[in-house]
Amino acid sequence: MSLTEYRRKRRFDQTREPEPGKRAPAGRRPIFVVQLHHASRRHYDFRLQVGDALKSWAVPKGPSYDPKVKRMAVEVEDHPLDYAGFEGEIPKGHYGGGHVAQFDHGVWSSEGDVEAQLAKGHLRFELFGDKLKGGWHLVRSGKPARQPQWLLFKDDDAYAGSLEADDLLAGVTAPPAADAARAGRGKAHKLRRERVETARPKRRRDWASRAAKLPGARKAKPPTAAFEPQLARLGDTPPEGEQWLHEIKWDGYRILATMAKGEAQLWSRNALPWTAKLPEIAAAVEALGPMSLALDGELIAGQGRKEDFNLLQSTLSGERPGKLVLALFDLLHVDGIDISAAPLRARKALLQEILEHAGSPHLAFSSHIEADGAGAYALAGEQHFEGIISKRADRPYHPGRSDDWRKTKQLASDEFAVVGYTAPRGSRQGFGSLLLAKPDAEHGWRYVGRVGTGFTDAMLAQISERIGKAGGAKPTAHVGTTDTDLRHAKWFAPRFVVEVYYRGIGRQSLLRQPSLKAVREDKRVGELRDSDRAPAKQAPAKQPAATARGRKQPAAPELPALSSPSKVLYPEDGITKQQVWDYYRAVMPWLLPEIADRPLSIIRCPAGTGRACFFQKHHTAGLERVDAVRLKEEGGHAGQYLVVRDEASVMELVQFNALEFHPWGSHAEQPGRADRVVFDLDPGPDVPFAEVKRAAMDIRRHLASLELESFLRVSGGKGLHIVVPLNPGCEWRLVKRFAQGFAEALAQSAPDRFVASASKRLRGGRIFVDYLRNARGATAVASYSLRARPGAPVAMPLAWTQLSRLARADAFPLAAALASLRRRRKDPWEGIDTVRQDLSRWEG
Repeated sequence: MSLTEYRRKRRFDQTREPEPGKRAPAGRRPIFVVQLHHASRRHYDFRLQVGDALKSWAVPKGPSYDPKVKRMAVEVEDHPLDYAGFEGEIPKGHYGGGHVAQFDHGVWSSEGDVEAQLAKGHLRFELFGDKLKGGWHLVRSGKPARQPQWLLFKDDDAYAGSLEADDLLAGVTAPPAADAARAGRGKAHKLRRERVETARPKRRRDWASRAAKLPGARKAKPPTAAFEPQLARLGDTPPEGEQWLHEIKWDGYRILATMAKGEAQLWSRNALPWTAKLPEIAAAVEALGPMSLALDGELIAGQGRKEDFNLLQSTLSGERPGKLVLALFDLLHVDGIDISAAPLRARKALLQEILEHAGSPHLAFSSHIEADGAGAYALAGEQHFEGIISKRADRPYHPGRSDDWRKTKQLASDEFAVVGYTAPRGSRQGFGSLLLAKPDAEHGWRYVGRVGTGFTDAMLAQISERIGKAGGAKPTAHVGTTDTDLRHAKWFAPRFVVEVYYRGIGRQSLLRQPSLKAVREDKRVGELRDSDRAPAKQAPAKQPAATARGRKQPAAPELPALSSPSKVLYPEDGITKQQVWDYYRAVMPWLLPEIADRPLSIIRCPAGTGRACFFQKHHTAGLERVDAVRLKEEGGHAGQYLVVRDEASVMELVQFNALEFHPWGSHAEQPGRADRVVFDLDPGPDVPFAEVKRAAMDIRRHLASLELESFLRVSGGKGLHIVVPLNPGCEWRLVKRFAQGFAEALAQSAPDRFVASASKRLRGGRIFVDYLRNARGATAVASYSLRARPGAPVAMPLAWTQLSRLARADAFPLAAALASLRRRRKDPWEGIDTVRQDLSRWEG
């Protein structure tokens, strides 16, 4: 069915149900959602994203974990993707009138063509939610009916058991009494759970004692952060000798897995968190049996061959719900024992034993051939793999690139920075070809050619959106060619990385027959200077930096060079650019989670705070590490907004004399959905700070009466911020309406204390409850950001218990903020991202 039927049955001026119109967000995997619906009769709505809609079934008794129990599922009209976030009341008299509650949600996958399986009448799939996990089946019934009837039942896997949907209602919003009485409450169950735990092996083994027997093994704390991966050097032919083992070079994404206390975390090769993107892989690692692990592998789809890479990308981008597997080739830690110094052959043997004991469908052992490199290379070619990785079997694991690991490819490919584009021709939209460059010692960047083939329609659209209208006529890389097509090309600073197949280097040192393999979202432009073709530079060994909780940090991405370190940025305090740089390096473990992946505005002070500073929110030439995301503000104005992804991009802004960081209350990949409400308590000039503190406590109590948990931040200026997290988030129109209504209600209830107007003439002796930061495009200062004010004060998050001892809003100048962090035992905002609450009850 199309969404026409959904539209026909609803009056969107009278119901809060979302109106169709939005496409699937790029870069997000297909979702599923199950909702508990108290309509005329109580039932569960089961929905799977297929393309830009949710295929939907009504399941009267709800899913069962017993494979022998087959539940009737009546196919209903497709729903829009936004319906996945809907919860609340459908008005009586309307289609489906009654209460809708969120039961479970997550991502899902299926091997093969989903549309073909549905047409055939048997869909096999996996769910990765909190309540529903593992394999499931939908089989169409042959019985004639007005609406197609299917059977929903559980696959007989490790999660199978006796649980029913009604056993899992802990945390699900209860319906109003009238709805429950009319529609029914369901069968009474004693067992109430909020989530289904990972299925672990029934027989635990003493993996620690086995690991401790390996050469070089030592006791160590469980890993809680990413580690720096070992990298391979590119060669022309496989190395020979008995000391080498040869593995398939999988065509996928490098993934590092760590686990402490049974909780897994997944990381990209440059230490970006990927756990949320790959819930099935995280669950599979947790199900292995050991309680702490460090694993190295490659994320693949299909067989992990060259032709399967597009399947991997389309699965991760949400174009299809394909099955993903992590092919593991190394084990560095198990149950408190660090075995990274043991020979590779011994590490892999233990890894293989752990994997065979668990038997996970989402984890695979990357097998190898010993000694016969030529034979392994020939076999890889016959089976259409990209090549092989040859490794010294007798060596320990060590970070960085070296000759202990060598790769040999069947078809040449390499990674390049995109520095511009040519205009499209014929029916193509967006651009014609991308201009490519490589780092060059003499010129900085050197143009190496352009790629115009290998793009899918989805890639063309996504890259065009990423580029926007950027670019000028002046080349940003050294051009040593007479290519006339470049006369009208658009150039910009190296912006993102692509991987390209090519057939050698031709005249004028340009790529021959280049074809796009992938946009490498897992790599940054700065990483291209670490070439796999050149000898690795030997850097002096450094001890890993300690984070806020004493754990080891992964190797940091390449940072920009700091210029003018002695320039004074705070003249009244003598604080230099070097001190500002050092401060932001020190607070990065806390600051980065506050601003990463969010549209960002900054305050830059090129000549210090004693001279003119300016507000910047758009990307500019010269920024190489900071992403540019094209977005629209509430008023409709569009632009390329600043977005930082890692430490290197933050420090590039510091190098550009940024002192303050002000993020949106939403993420760049989902800009229309707010996950924060911020109330800024801005006192009039004659209001004592004690009154501001009293107001904050009163507001906290008011929010608590609305069942909303709030967090406290001292602004570093004159007042306090009260932050309300939203999970899974709300549309901006609802957030703005709620924030304004809340502020105006305060002002009406205590007009001698509060004002909800920004007019300065009304603020004498009162506190302005600033709700204006709660709109698309509006910002609030980030926790741990410096302020461009005398004393270099910091916006610091606080526990509510600290408020009584707080003397003023700028109580944490730079040095005092660092000292406070060193003394702090617990993050006062710990758990803010896991608080589940929204504003849906105030909509309408």
